[in-house]
Amino acid sequence: MKQINMDDLIQRVMDELSKKTGEVIHFPEQKVRGVENPHNLEALERAMARTPARIGIGRAGTRMKTTSYLQFRIDQAAAHDAVMKSISPEWLQRLQLPELHSRATSMQEYLMNLDSGRLLSDESVRWLEQHGDKGKDVQIVISDGLSTSACEATIPDLLPALQQGLAMRNISVGKPVFIHKGRVWIQDQVAKIVNCKVVISLIGERPGLATAESLSAYMIYKPDAHTVESDRTVISNIHRGGTLPIEAGAYLAELLEDILKHQASGVKYMQLRAQNS
Repeated sequence: MKQINMDDLIQRVMDELSKKTGEVIHFPEQKVRGVENPHNLEALERAMARTPARIGIGRAGTRMKTTSYLQFRIDQAAAHDAVMKSISPEWLQRLQLPELHSRATSMQEYLMNLDSGRLLSDESVRWLEQHGDKGKDVQIVISDGLSTSACEATIPDLLPALQQGLAMRNISVGKPVFIHKGRVWIQDQVAKIVNCKVVISLIGERPGLATAESLSAYMIYKPDAHTVESDRTVISNIHRGGTLPIEAGAYLAELLEDILKHQASGVKYMQLRAQNS
């Protein structure tokens, strides 16, 4: 007997249902309890409410239920798309972000050669030297990183809130730039070229099955050749299920003001802050 591939079977069923109804089948984003008649319903619902992990989904024999399996595949596809798809040109134009590029010429090179995403391309270096805003307090860098979806979902709300917060504090800011296929360390090169005091990178995080839209903010005060990872201040999990983008923008403006005040970031910043508290 020919063995049936479960993925192919489910896809055929979905196609047939779509043909019959003429509609696209949607799955709810909220978690669905799949355990029937749980021994302790209150404890299970409390646990499900506290974590995005796939608990309480139930099973059909030795397999997860069809709805749970399909939601898993949807989340898996979203994570894959977040990494592999390119940022929309219309999105960049709408936000009026100049486009720069790292030395990674393809996604494969970006994923396999870490150094390729840590430096600007020669053309981008020349552009930034000629057109970048020099000598500002803060330079904002936005990069797709490992999640284009994170940028598209969070930056439209986060960036205006951040810029407004910095303006209210009379902190000078260079025009934000977008770097295709950039990694965190590329901010050091940007800071050196524009001669800013602090550079903040808003970069897409590696997507998971809980969300593919999580963004992180990396800040560093005057990076140089001796900079190490502990010199960076990081705020992560910026997305609609974590720290909301608007709230993150306001908080980051406050944090940048404090970094400028202490003239330090990372571990050194936390030590100075503790001494002065």
